[in-house]
Amino acid sequence: MLAQQLRCADVLDTRILETLEAVPRERFVPAHLRNLAFADTGVPLAHGQSMLTPTLDGQILQALHLSPQDRVLEVGTGSGFLSACLAKLCDQVTSLEVFPDLVEDAQARLDQLRITNCMLQVANVFAADPGEFDVIAVTGSIPLWDARFEQWLRPGGRLFLVVGSGQYMQAWRVVRQAEAQWQRQRLFETSIPPLLHAPERPLFAF
Repeated sequence: MLAQQLRCADVLDTRILETLEAVPRERFVPAHLRNLAFADTGVPLAHGQSMLTPTLDGQILQALHLSPQDRVLEVGTGSGFLSACLAKLCDQVTSLEVFPDLVEDAQARLDQLRITNCMLQVANVFAADPGEFDVIAVTGSIPLWDARFEQWLRPGGRLFLVVGSGQYMQAWRVVRQAEAQWQRQRLFETSIPPLLHAPERPLFAF
């Protein structure tokens, strides 16, 4: 059923489909909402957060052109489901989350699945300097373009980012082609909750 949903959204990469089927999504969903585990909807989490839809998880993973050697930064751990998928597909994952209880719960789920190449940290990405990565997946939206994320890419690195506010947001893939050269590609329109502490749009003064 999940594979059928993803193929309808043009998620066709066999490795991605196999990973999303192999990671037990139902174990990352709050127990009282387990019947929604495979519905294509954002499942609510604590603190007003929510899981990404299965379709968006697949679109993110496919857009990043992941390889087994990649070192990955995830911004927004949430339930830990996408973290687990990234860890299955890549060498090392660092995932940042501002809420300690979400980190604790996600870590417990990763431990149960014996996923050891994913390091979770309680951190505000806008006050951090996490280093350089081959891949960066930002799982919350930001209202304005923020160049710091693409600066953290190694040459050849790929970034997934959603920019905008309200019901109109744009998903982007950025590839760092050289030290001072980036290729930015619009992917699709979407709408996801904002990252906490993201710089806000300036208000107009009259």
